[in-house]
Amino acid sequence: MKKLPDKTVERLSQYRRTLINILAENKHHIFSHELAALLHITPVQVRRDIMLIGYSGTLRQGYDIKELIEIIGKIIDSKEGQRVAVVGIGNLGRSIIGYFSGKRTKLSIVAAFDINPDKVDRVFAGVWCYNYSRLAEILRKENITIGVITVPASEAAAVADAMVMAGVKGILNFTPKPLNVPSSVYLEEYDIITSLEKIAYFVKKM
Repeated sequence: MKKLPDKTVERLSQYRRTLINILAENKHHIFSHELAALLHITPVQVRRDIMLIGYSGTLRQGYDIKELIEIIGKIIDSKEGQRVAVVGIGNLGRSIIGYFSGKRTKLSIVAAFDINPDKVDRVFAGVWCYNYSRLAEILRKENITIGVITVPASEAAAVADAMVMAGVKGILNFTPKPLNVPSSVYLEEYDIITSLEKIAYFVKKM
C-alpha cells in the first residue's frame, strides 16, 4: 500500500479508538454516517478513508467493526511493535505516561528521562525514569524509535538533537518551540496554547 496522507492516518487512529469503544458495547456493525457523527466529520470522508485502506462494508449492515479494527491495526501498527520514550517528567509528562499505559499492544512507553533527582530512578505508571545524561545509552539499548518531548521550551531543540543522534525516527513535540529535524525523522508538533487560542477565537464569534 502506498503511503497514506498524514490526516488520513490521524483519522484512522480516531476510527479505531472509537470502534474499540463501540465493540465493547456489544455492537458489531456500523454505517459510515454513524461513525462520522461520532467524530463530527462527513460520511463521505469516512468512506474515502476506509476505501484508501482497501476495505468496504455492505449496504445492509455497514462495516464489520472487529474486521475494521484489525485492518486499521495492520495499517498503523508495525508487526514487531514500537517503543517510546518521554523526556520531561513534569505534570504533562506524567499524565501522558499514565494515560497511555496499556492502551496499545504494539506501541509502548518503555522509558522516561529527567534531570530532577527527585524523579530519577523512580517508576511512573510502570515506566522507569532515567537520568537524562543516559538518554543516548538507553534509547539505543532499548531500541526506542519514538520520542515525546515535554521539557521547557528552551531545552526542546537540544533534546530533539540528542534523540536524533541516538537513532529516534519520530518525535512528538509538546513544547511551543518549533523544531528542526532531518527529513528522515517524522515530526509532530502540538501546541496547547495555540489550540486553546483557536477555540477562544471561535467561542468569541458565537
